[in-house]
Amino acid sequence: MAKVTIVVEIDSRWVKVVHSPVYWIVAALQGVALTFAPLFLYWSGKGKFFPGTEWIVVPLCFGVIYLVGMFYILLGGTVVKALRKE
Repeated sequence: MAKVTIVVEIDSRWVKVVHSPVYWIVAALQGVALTFAPLFLYWSGKGKFFPGTEWIVVPLCFGVIYLVGMFYILLGGTVVKALRKE
């Protein structure tokens, strides 16, 4: 199989974001968004996860899931746009 090398040029804004601590925070939250956030939502819906704290747990879970998803969708969209340009 032949190797192909591709160079993608993206906006300097994304380069700054990827090299900043923001990227590491989002990367750390990725595991939470995929595992614990849906589990905590399930437990909160059944009333088994610290009853009375659903008002903060549920929005935080949805926020983490949304933040991580949107970050990678925006970054991936920029990369795909750069790839299609060539």
